[in-house]
Amino acid sequence: MDGALTGQRAVVVGGGSGIGLASARLLTRDGALVTIVGRTEQKLIDAAATLADEGLDVAHCVCDALDGGAVRDAVDVASDADRALQIAVVVPGGGNITPVLLFDDDGFSREVDNNVRPVFLFLKYAGRAMVRGGSGSFVAISSTASVFSTRYLASYAAGKAAVDQLVRVAADELGPLGVRVNSVQPGLTRTPTTEGMFRHGEMPAAFLAQQPIARHGEPDDIAQAVRYFAGPESSWVTGQLLTVDGGNTLRSFIDYASLIPVPDVRSIALGTEGESA
Repeated sequence: MDGALTGQRAVVVGGGSGIGLASARLLTRDGALVTIVGRTEQKLIDAAATLADEGLDVAHCVCDALDGGAVRDAVDVASDADRALQIAVVVPGGGNITPVLLFDDDGFSREVDNNVRPVFLFLKYAGRAMVRGGSGSFVAISSTASVFSTRYLASYAAGKAAVDQLVRVAADELGPLGVRVNSVQPGLTRTPTTEGMFRHGEMPAAFLAQQPIARHGEPDDIAQAVRYFAGPESSWVTGQLLTVDGGNTLRSFIDYASLIPVPDVRSIALGTEGESA
């Protein structure tokens, strides 16, 4: 629907690459006035230049998505003169492959927070800007890790499950205020963050073996779902968690232990009982 977002103000967190950049591209093509946000200015500058080469103009703003003051300021930059905003997309997150019994005490909480806190902070401040403008659409990027067991990714899975539940509760609260809140749950998608997984000879094939649609996800696959939630096509949709994964969740997650070295939890537990990790 070309031009359906004309004049709408949008912020895309993590817009410097991957899913965020692809989302910014689609929103801008449809007329939104997009500000891409991230921690690394050069990455944002390069992303804006890439889009400019395609005839698309975006603004950028450096922001630590874990810092409330920085998030508030970034939302203000993306908003109009009346401090109103219509679209927010929040991508950042991540985790490490670690057996659940071997996480560092504080490290586990830190990884959960790295997935939940950016969504909460942008929901708080962008949501207020949407209420000021009378309506809006907030889209969080979650993961299929919130849907089924992803062994050795406990912190990531817990964080993304928290994101999805936050989305549902916020959608229930904010619907009467004109604000819709949804999430997209990608399967394995080819981005700069997942480059290491794609370089591993057997891992991409292991994912494909668990997917009815035998190809890997690309950023545009996820961006199309983001664009749907951001636009008028989904005006009667809120609190929904849309899985975009080639059908992976119809089957099961891969077994990392069959592909890469994973610590022997039993031997470690027997040898370090009573000690802190």
